[in-house]
Amino acid sequence: MKKRIAILATNGFEESELKSPKEQLEQQGWQVDVVSPEWDKIRAWAKKDWGPEYTVDVNVDQARARDYDALVLPGGVINPDQLRMNKDSLQFIRDFFAQGKPVAAICHGPQLLIEAEVVKGRQLTSVENISTDLKNAGADWRNNEVVVDGMLITSRTPNDLPAFNKALVAMVTSSGSV
Repeated sequence: MKKRIAILATNGFEESELKSPKEQLEQQGWQVDVVSPEWDKIRAWAKKDWGPEYTVDVNVDQARARDYDALVLPGGVINPDQLRMNKDSLQFIRDFFAQGKPVAAICHGPQLLIEAEVVKGRQLTSVENISTDLKNAGADWRNNEVVVDGMLITSRTPNDLPAFNKALVAMVTSSGSV
């Protein structure tokens, strides 16, 4: 059965952290939906300035974790800060954890995991700027390019995307389908 993966993002996501995993997942023949609280399009942050727009496939208030095999949370400074104030986005994340499905977060993406209250007792990594926030939320923070804890995959920065993508594809391949 064909896999279906959600990438939750809004304006200000780090472009490489959405584009690279999306391309890797699509190369497997899987469907990848950009899910957002915005309608129609969202704009990327490309290193130091605004980047291109990406099409939103599903509005988060209509998305259901049960319809997906995995969730990807790209970072960027702006993206998680906006999403953590959106109740539908937080519930969407919590539902993946409740259903035991893979969740992969990179860079500032784990800030959403703090707000969703799913990091306590888990090993993970992130961009170093938020390591103290994760530790204060009860996470066991590691400075590794990729950390896998059960069905949770985390990485630090865009430099870690090759390891992040490899872990993500492996986990989605081995997990069950919706």
